[in-house]
Amino acid sequence: MVPAEKTVIENVNTPGRIERVDRAISTPMRGALLAVLPSYPPEMTVAEAKAALLPHLPEEIFPGGSTAGWWLKAAQHDHEAKGVIRRAPSKPVRLFRREETGE
Repeated sequence: MVPAEKTVIENVNTPGRIERVDRAISTPMRGALLAVLPSYPPEMTVAEAKAALLPHLPEEIFPGGSTAGWWLKAAQHDHEAKGVIRRAPSKPVRLFRREETGE
């Protein structure tokens, strides 16, 4: 059996902590999350983001959306830690893509 290729993710809630996760699962989720999040108001709740990204996920990796919730939170926290997405200052948590600044 060939070991799964790993990638490192961060967690905005635990600065400096990293996790090594399966790249083949993490990559499609990260891309799907960015594909559905707006870069302008109104932002999306995590539940809205999950519903919107499910059709973008490969069925062979996420059959019927299986485990998508856990991987969504992992991608969310990693993107937040890297400054790619942000939370709006409201409850419940609402997410948006950070606009490119060209820097």
